[in-house]
Amino acid sequence: MKERQPHFERKPAPLSQPPLNQEDEEKEEEEEGTALTREQTEQIIETGSLTHTGGKHVIHCLTVVGQIEGHYILPSQNKTTKYEHVIPQLVAIEQDPAIEGLMILLNTVGGDVEAGLAIAELIAGMRTPTVSLVLGGGHSIGVPLAVSAKRSFIAPSATMTIHPVRMNGLVLGVPQTLSYFDRMQERIVRFVCANSAISPERFRELMMNSGELTMDMGSVLDGEKAVEEGLIDSLGGLSDAVAALYEMIEEQPAAKETEEEGEKPE
Repeated sequence: MKERQPHFERKPAPLSQPPLNQEDEEKEEEEEGTALTREQTEQIIETGSLTHTGGKHVIHCLTVVGQIEGHYILPSQNKTTKYEHVIPQLVAIEQDPAIEGLMILLNTVGGDVEAGLAIAELIAGMRTPTVSLVLGGGHSIGVPLAVSAKRSFIAPSATMTIHPVRMNGLVLGVPQTLSYFDRMQERIVRFVCANSAISPERFRELMMNSGELTMDMGSVLDGEKAVEEGLIDSLGGLSDAVAALYEMIEEQPAAKETEEEGEKPE
């Protein structure tokens, strides 16, 4: 009986991929630069912010959405912006030389007055170029946040509600309570008027308006009216806000050189 010879099967050699030409390599690099990485996606989910490096300049995008959460935790069904998350981000942005500008996108109903003012004061005190854009709404304490940037924009369909300070919980019916309300309101008026073109008298008038809202005092301004009143700098969208931010970034080196020249001893 003859022994069966082992049968060896020859497998075809794997096809080698054609080498990429320069155009293909550039296209691949461009796609890698514009696509969101896993890190960036996680950053959006966790903090509602994003540092994007694929554009002309490196900018950080910060969103202020829902209700601004202060010293008390809001119910889990509420969309919130937590000030303990935003404040360290702002400090990091100001300290990071790689980040050239900050874009703040607002769609907020307002919230905690002191938390909102704390964030607004930090933004107003930054040397990093900042631009804010109101989309949907920038109501209540969202107004100081909108004007805190060096340039502010509002979408034509967006609105802003200006109204007196409110308080939840136990309120004592004594003159000191009214005095506290008045001082708190003055802090908001001073900040808004210092960072926009509206006068304190006109802002108080809009705040105390009793003929517009059925169940409340105050005024609702649409995009065009907010610009007319001097509360917001310009009417525009995302491309306008990005262009303004790029312009500020590009003006910075020239301003720095001028400062340094002025500091030189004669």
